[in-house]
Amino acid sequence: MGGPSLVELIAEADERGLAASGLACLDRCLPLLGGGDEVLRPLWGSLAEGGAWDMALADARAALAGSGSGSPEESAGDEAVTLAHRMLGAVPAARSAAELREWADACSVAALQIHRLLDTMPDGGSQRSSVTARREGRTDGMSPLVAAELRRQIRILELLANQGAGAGGLRQALDVSTEGRRVLRAVVSRRERGRG
Repeated sequence: MGGPSLVELIAEADERGLAASGLACLDRCLPLLGGGDEVLRPLWGSLAEGGAWDMALADARAALAGSGSGSPEESAGDEAVTLAHRMLGAVPAARSAAELREWADACSVAALQIHRLLDTMPDGGSQRSSVTARREGRTDGMSPLVAAELRRQIRILELLANQGAGAGGLRQALDVSTEGRRVLRAVVSRRERGRG
């Protein structure tokens, strides 16, 4: 892949780009949290319209706390489910650039790890070193699910960097994330059927 690495794009992103990047990673992993497709929409809305992020976050956490336990998705892989819950638990209540950068970076790592855990094809190297290498631009031998997730993360950061403060970039970022969520939901469902 040409152009800046994922690590470089996160380092250069502004507060809004960081919030959307982390939120998009979380959004794609909703199938592991047992949440419906719309549960994070208020957070997306607060980014687009400058609404109350902390209130939207509290509502999303409350909705997901009631939907995740005992869901069939949890058996798709305990480690993947744990990583998704950590992403949700770590969302900063205040949208400060420093906190958002740390969260967006952690979400990027967690989302790639989740896709690596759920992919049926191998992704070379140890889990941590492989994910680090992918984020730094070393992409040889990537498994298909990890490659697609990496492309989505890069695409979203590029969209937000290019669109500035307009709502167009956020809409496109949400579209990219929605596509990724559908893919992950299908993967989780397939694994459930295989275990049934």
